[in-house]
Amino acid sequence: MRDNGFTEDNKLSLLIWLRLVRVYDNSNDLSNEFLKQFDLTVSQFDALVQILLHQPVTQMEMAEHLTITKGGVSHMLGRLEKEGWIERKQDWKVKYISLTEKGQALIEKVLPLQSDFQASLFDPLTDDEKKVFYSMLKKIHRHSLNENRIPQGVQ
Repeated sequence: MRDNGFTEDNKLSLLIWLRLVRVYDNSNDLSNEFLKQFDLTVSQFDALVQILLHQPVTQMEMAEHLTITKGGVSHMLGRLEKEGWIERKQDWKVKYISLTEKGQALIEKVLPLQSDFQASLFDPLTDDEKKVFYSMLKKIHRHSLNENRIPQGVQ
């Protein structure tokens, strides 16, 4: 039975999804505001962390690690390079990306601060609630990776 477009089976799930979207958007907005003091965005911070973890890394690998398009990666890397935070070195046909000393110093300064800031968003939860929440999100994520998840549209 439908009630305002919802079925009883999917109403709660849809409300959970909408709440997750709001929490995610709010978290990104807060993080972008926080990172402004370092002249960084969330996407740039993410890129610097991924480079820190995987350097030297190719641009193609960066695109796999980040949540932005391949074209977006190229544009962002240009900005990070212009700021002097990364360097790209050509090895035959492949460009490898690494942090510069300036970029290394920046991410070592910002990473613990951003980590503490993001962790503080979960302060209302107990440690047990955090573990359960994390476990549930992993379960949902694994389920969402099923390639047959997208239903066909109604004709």
